[in-house]
Amino acid sequence: MSLYEYTYIARQDIQPQQVDAITEFFTKIISDNGGEVAKTESWGLRPLAYRIKKYKKGHYVHLNLDAPHSAIAELERNARLHEDVIRFMTIRVDEFEEGDSVVLRSRDRDSRPGRDDRGPRPSFNRDDKPSFKREEKTEGDKS
Repeated sequence: MSLYEYTYIARQDIQPQQVDAITEFFTKIISDNGGEVAKTESWGLRPLAYRIKKYKKGHYVHLNLDAPHSAIAELERNARLHEDVIRFMTIRVDEFEEGDSVVLRSRDRDSRPGRDDRGPRPSFNRDDKPSFKREEKTEGDKS
């Protein structure tokens, strides 16, 4: 069996419980066709890079799958038919990423210092800037 990363985006106007039901439906499709879901991550409601079918946001869900190609084909067929799924993407990988995905790690911004927590900003006086003197033209210069 091959390893796949599958990400889908559901409509913004559905409830998180409905997104979980869609994920369970897709998980059942994979398990019925001889595969397994190694990891499921819900990335939550996030803004889209551009409008898709008049939606500005979408519920993102990421699945790590260990399944045969036939199971992936059936999953993609059902995703195309599902009215709440607006986009999906399947990528074949050599190995799964350990731990949380990059999207979940980027959410952990509480440990980073904020803009106001960095301390006082350095102040600059007018004297700190280099001064440029204008060269005055002399009578001999014709330029």
